[in-house]
Amino acid sequence: MSTERHVSPRMTEDLHFRRTDGPPRYARRTDKPVQYLTIVDAAGAVIGYVWANDEDDAAGWTVRTAGGDEAFNLGFIWVTKLHEAKAQGLAPTAALAALVRDSDPSASSHVQSATPSEAPSLDAVRELAGR
Repeated sequence: MSTERHVSPRMTEDLHFRRTDGPPRYARRTDKPVQYLTIVDAAGAVIGYVWANDEDDAAGWTVRTAGGDEAFNLGFIWVTKLHEAKAQGLAPTAALAALVRDSDPSASSHVQSATPSEAPSLDAVRELAGR
């Protein structure tokens, strides 16, 4: 009877995962100017910003820190709408236009103004969200 044990070699390299399926997504970063929409809740309080830059095919949701858990949760709606816009092949700023067109002021959150604002960078929008 043998008392040998088989020991598996240890992995020494990092595992690299590759997404094989999931919703289409815009890039989440850009270092270029962005257009953004201010999103408010039913009471009119700012909860976050949806931003876009066509050059980097980038768009995303930035929650307003002061909005708390409700703002964070309502952000899911806007992220989902961005995924849908990307699946339709819309450029990021065309996605903003679609969000304006489909916004419903009676909903739990909606676009504050039909005209996108401009910021010199995504960092500027993030700073705005931190207030």
